[in-house]
Amino acid sequence: MKKTLGAVAAAAAIAISLSACSGGSTASEAKGEINYWLWDANQLPAYKQCAEDFHKANPDIKVKITQRGYGDYWTTLTNGFVAGNAPDVFTNHLTKYPEIAAQKQLLALDDAVKNDKIDVDIYNEGLADLWLGQDGKRYGLPKDWDTVGLFYNTAMTDAAGLTAEQMANLDWNPKDGGSYEKAIAHLTVDKNGKRGDEAGFDKNNVAVYGMGLAGAGSGQGQAEWSYLTGTTGWTHTDKNPWGTKFNYDDPKFQETIAWWAGLVDKGYMPKLETTVGASMSDVFGAGKAAINVNGSWMIGQYTSYKGIKAGIAPTPKGPNGKRASMFNGLADSIWAGTKNPAASVKWVEYLASSDCQDVVASKGVVFPAIKSSSEKAAAAFEAKGVNVNAFTTHVKDGTTFLFTITENATKVDGLMAPAMDAVLSGKKDASSLTEINEKVNALFK
Repeated sequence: MKKTLGAVAAAAAIAISLSACSGGSTASEAKGEINYWLWDANQLPAYKQCAEDFHKANPDIKVKITQRGYGDYWTTLTNGFVAGNAPDVFTNHLTKYPEIAAQKQLLALDDAVKNDKIDVDIYNEGLADLWLGQDGKRYGLPKDWDTVGLFYNTAMTDAAGLTAEQMANLDWNPKDGGSYEKAIAHLTVDKNGKRGDEAGFDKNNVAVYGMGLAGAGSGQGQAEWSYLTGTTGWTHTDKNPWGTKFNYDDPKFQETIAWWAGLVDKGYMPKLETTVGASMSDVFGAGKAAINVNGSWMIGQYTSYKGIKAGIAPTPKGPNGKRASMFNGLADSIWAGTKNPAASVKWVEYLASSDCQDVVASKGVVFPAIKSSSEKAAAAFEAKGVNVNAFTTHVKDGTTFLFTITENATKVDGLMAPAMDAVLSGKKDASSLTEINEKVNALFK
């Protein structure tokens, strides 16, 4: 039933997109109300401001904004594609767009970019290219970017005798964990006050974990483990984007995951089953974890907890002598079934312009995609008393690697999520990922 509905919806979308337009904008046609969806509540005020400014400049176009939580967002959006009532414009994610584009649900923006002379070189390097599909067409214009860093409880590091300078210069390797594991162990405290590196430490009765845990990271590990594997020479796929061979069977990957899972066994990181339904950041806010590795999109959350002063350190240097961070970027896309393509194109172009991205920057919540707006965001964070060098250093030093873009992302996730859960919960060895890797690669044959 789903396939039949999907085929009908896809066919309808193709017909609509061909008859409506191929992404070029015509000022005289740009009028009426368009629906715009996003999932991040923290960014809602900025985009409401952008919508107001846009309406003042384009009085014939009104933008209605809807914000939904991440999980509900994608379920409702997918249902909207099938039912034919999806939003005109929506925030898109790199794990989602290849499949949405393959289903012919996205309007290509190439004509708009060409006709309206959109300069894609204004964005941080690599971001615009992420939104070129396998067919060579552009399906999104960049809105922001993110990297990962270490959020840490400064009262806990002070009590442990760890300086900000030490936290900013940690190193890691998969053999003994380097100074990174030493810091995590020393910051772990059991219910009797014993630290993780002291004799008599009780790993079964931990009061404060040195490292927080959100989950096993599935096949991407964006904020869980990719900052570690990225320093070993390992890559997710044979090429990016559009790789067709995954490398979860590589010893470098499996050694890293084995080390990471070992933190749970040593009592330095909570058991996986305790994280179900819990928020890692809220556990940090409750003073139950000393370090959380998380993305720059969470800066506002970590710096808002009452009674907790959060420091931010860059990720540790690895075996290659450098740091690493996945470089992710969201974009705004247009639904192929929109009944108002001209106004939708105009709104997407506005979202991708400095007029809107400077507004987003001023709120100090995320880093906009445009280079100059990114710098303004950094200044806005500094004005709030938040040093964001831990995130920007990756871009400055060139230690980022692009988020993995492939076909079959949902199916890959369906195989890797339970496999990684099994390893992190101690039910299976990291070597079990070799067998899963064969199943993953079979998806591309």
